[in-house]
Amino acid sequence: MRYQGKKAVVTGGTHGMGRAVVDRLLEQGAEVLLTGRKADDVEHGLSMDAANLGDIARLRDEARRRFGTIDLLFVNVGFSTLTPFAQTGEADYDTTFDVNTKGAFFTAQLLAPLVVEGGSIVFTTSVATVLGSPGLSVYAGAKAAVRAFARGLAAELAPRVRVNVVSPGFIDTPSMGVTGVPDEVVQQFKDEGDRITPLKRHGTSDEVAKAVLFLAFDATFTTGAELAVDGGLGQGVSA
Repeated sequence: MRYQGKKAVVTGGTHGMGRAVVDRLLEQGAEVLLTGRKADDVEHGLSMDAANLGDIARLRDEARRRFGTIDLLFVNVGFSTLTPFAQTGEADYDTTFDVNTKGAFFTAQLLAPLVVEGGSIVFTTSVATVLGSPGLSVYAGAKAAVRAFARGLAAELAPRVRVNVVSPGFIDTPSMGVTGVPDEVVQQFKDEGDRITPLKRHGTSDEVAKAVLFLAFDATFTTGAELAVDGGLGQGVSA
């Protein structure tokens, strides 16, 4: 099996893109520790608050206890709401940056020492960082910071560990990546994504998982890079 003997930590791994990565790893022989707000996989999961440093330290300790070292850290936890600029409050701002930015940075900081030489860290960002999407300004800023982190960490951790980024567009997940909106708004969001994406559809979680695992295990001379999985949406492709 392709990933036999590999060990991975996947944050935000209970559903959507993170779960697709977990499933591919497990199917191909890897051992995985995943996290979620309410981890629903008893065998593989750990419930944690992605922005809480105590919980992140607990994740590090559990990964060390189970595996000793890891081959892949996939930092995938994300949080966004469709909140217009004029209606964005301090709590919205703080939660968005705490989960997407602070949590991502300290997860990498605390778990990087466990990553083996030649191992990999992959972050999830978003096409929102380059699009300029109404209602997603704070989220885009938080994910753009993660993109900047990845470049810096790639330099600091080289040559021992590679650090890269996967940047999804509109991906077919239960919430379409947004929190706290009615089903009809999610459907409108999905329809708009299909309209503006050059490939005229939303992607699948498995398509993102393939990109993550390529960066993690196959792209052995790639670090500091961002791989777009967005149907051409953020790449200047004419729709």
